[in-house]
Amino acid sequence: MLITFFGNLVLAGLKLSAAYFSGSSAIYADAINSVSDVLYSILLIIGLWLSQQPPDISHPQGHSRFEPFAALIVTLSMAFSGYEALRVSIQRFMEGGASIDFSLPAAALFFSIAVKAIMFWGINRIAQRLSSPGLEAAAKDNITDVITSLAAILGILASNLANPLFDPIAGIIVALWIFRAVWVTAKENLGYLTGAGADTETRQKFIEIVSKIPGVENIHHVITDYAGPRFVVEVHINARGEISLNQAHEICDRATEELEKLDEVDRAYVHVEPLDHT
Repeated sequence: MLITFFGNLVLAGLKLSAAYFSGSSAIYADAINSVSDVLYSILLIIGLWLSQQPPDISHPQGHSRFEPFAALIVTLSMAFSGYEALRVSIQRFMEGGASIDFSLPAAALFFSIAVKAIMFWGINRIAQRLSSPGLEAAAKDNITDVITSLAAILGILASNLANPLFDPIAGIIVALWIFRAVWVTAKENLGYLTGAGADTETRQKFIEIVSKIPGVENIHHVITDYAGPRFVVEVHINARGEISLNQAHEICDRATEELEKLDEVDRAYVHVEPLDHT
């Protein structure tokens, strides 16, 4: 994440300089987006560090919710950058736009696209391996930056070849794309923070895994909710009433073990009841 922070810092400075010297609304919008990336990098580093802290007396279930909380703050930063980009672009549009020299902005934006593509590839691999919502948000933001930089390039080019208004129009498109990313990321992380449950397909997956365990006769109760980016799963199973307590305990342990092997499961609790009890 330190590489992400310094990468975003360099790109923000480069784009702000290019925006200042070229006067382009499109690259200014993209530069403001990069400034928000610097902020989210700092917040993400803090959130990831806090989420890795072991359970303690203040947080007996662990600190995993700090990561989606940090990711949610990232969306607020992204929303501000979208607002600022939209405000300036609309203002430039009302002023009639301007024909922008293509060389300096294009060099800055093409460099940004290359860096962001590499960052997306690296961060996305780590995010998938760790099932990290914070890193997934960062990866999505990087690919969003590639798209917004492409839009800025097209707008600047069109301002020279067709009409000066295409530059602020590109800035508006960039801002709207930022708002789209804000919505998607905020919706996902709000689910993590508010204890949303698993969808039907994921619940069925849990049921099928437990039902294959020898001794499990029926599954009559499944509750799932997010504890941070992963699920806490509670399952009530039925077993034959005549089995010993040791056998019932072994079935519970096996079911718990199989569920907690899954990347999306943080903890599993299994309760066994007689077959005629529901």
